[in-house]
Amino acid sequence: MNDFLVAALYYFTPLDDFEEMRDPLKRFCVSQDVRGSILLASEGINGTICGPEAGVRAVLEYLRSDPRLAELTHKESWTHRHVFKRMKVRLKQEIVRLAVDNIDPNEVVGEYVKPEDWNALISEPGVVVIDTRNDYEYAFGTFEGAVNPETQSFREFPEWVHDQENLKTKPKVAMFCTGGIRCEKATAWMLKNGFEDVYHLEGGILNYLEKVPEDKSLWKGECFVFDDRVSVDHKLEPRWGEWVPEEARHIINEDTDYEKGPTQQDLSKTGQTKVNSC
Repeated sequence: MNDFLVAALYYFTPLDDFEEMRDPLKRFCVSQDVRGSILLASEGINGTICGPEAGVRAVLEYLRSDPRLAELTHKESWTHRHVFKRMKVRLKQEIVRLAVDNIDPNEVVGEYVKPEDWNALISEPGVVVIDTRNDYEYAFGTFEGAVNPETQSFREFPEWVHDQENLKTKPKVAMFCTGGIRCEKATAWMLKNGFEDVYHLEGGILNYLEKVPEDKSLWKGECFVFDDRVSVDHKLEPRWGEWVPEEARHIINEDTDYEKGPTQQDLSKTGQTKVNSC
């Protein structure tokens, strides 16, 4: 039975008192048997939580009781157990680290594209589709024709853009990430750096997998997630590390409670082949 709800959330909004918010929020999450990781910064909130459905919904209601977070949205998926060991609420300089001053999606941001309209956009001739996630996330799966910046950290993204000759002409750019937060901030940065036609997938990959039928999908592979599920398939079902690409082995640590599947190297020795399930 999939009785545990996983909620991925973020929201850019000024939180001048974010330091004072940490302890009461953590206490409330723990009281609801909710675990996960939430980042708080002066620019907003970002995180993923998991727990019994009633507990997760209580935490979401708690957050939205703050008028500044009343419009907070989230993406849902389900699992049969907790996917986090503990509850962490951390204070950060940014809720997603770009390390560039004066980038505020509340001031300027690219055009949001609903999942239902995403296929048409990225199929247009001349559109450059950029996966703003890390190299190891790209290895699990991505959209057809997407460019891999081969970054190990989101902070590397601005430098990568500056080095790309095919972006010097400022073409139409469509970007995506797991839940929407990285590409939202990336569009804000690109607009401040001379790009005009900048688009991003509303709600990220998770929203796309939920809204777009698999038989009409341009997504190939699985979607990496930062918890014990390791990745999810097109139905947002946990994969529990059944397949982990070599590029991602280094980020699976001893604290990750997953079924350690065979590597591609292991399979090649036996003449077998393992591919993503979706």
